[in-house]
Amino acid sequence: MKTPNSVKALEEFGRTRLSQHFFMRDFLYSEISQAEGIPNVPERPDLAIEAGTQLCERLLEPLQARFGRIAIRSGYRSAAVNAKGAENSNQYNCASNEANAAHHIWDLPDADGYLGASVCIVVPALLDQYEKNGDWTPLAWWIHDHLPYSSQYWFPKLAAFNLGWRANPQVRPSIRTYVANPHTGDRKALVKDGVATLSPVERQTQVEAWLVSLG
Repeated sequence: MKTPNSVKALEEFGRTRLSQHFFMRDFLYSEISQAEGIPNVPERPDLAIEAGTQLCERLLEPLQARFGRIAIRSGYRSAAVNAKGAENSNQYNCASNEANAAHHIWDLPDADGYLGASVCIVVPALLDQYEKNGDWTPLAWWIHDHLPYSSQYWFPKLAAFNLGWRANPQVRPSIRTYVANPHTGDRKALVKDGVATLSPVERQTQVEAWLVSLG
């Protein structure tokens, strides 16, 4: 598939169905693209579709099936859009293109040649609890114990977080955060190199209390 450069080609590309409920167009909006006038279009659409399909089918669909609608904050970034975001000492809070390969840049494989994809999302089912007590950890632990994710990175506003899938078998799961963990008062990783800080029983205790509150 060629890079979609015309309106008609972009419309067709946006209609690409990645999974039951998600289409490529859901992931193409970018504030950087809009403000800087840089098209957020993949150079290798086939790779973007392949990686995005895995992200949606393996992570987003089961997450939405369990907790209801999820809101997409940021999805695919072209290499040009991401590079602009990383300029001037990370002016738009984007990591370098090298770091975002197989993350937000879906059509750029990692250094080992493996695909991956990340998306920043908000799960409204978590928001009521988060706004009351700042606790985002139950959903992080639920994902850890139920979905084949590669990474989570949590942010303070709306309990938004980056959720990633990677094909590289050498990548171990991680859960990092910019927002304090209310159970510990720090911002230490919940999971590092695949090793969780809580036991399965401890994780289940935190998750079950939240699930009960959902009714």
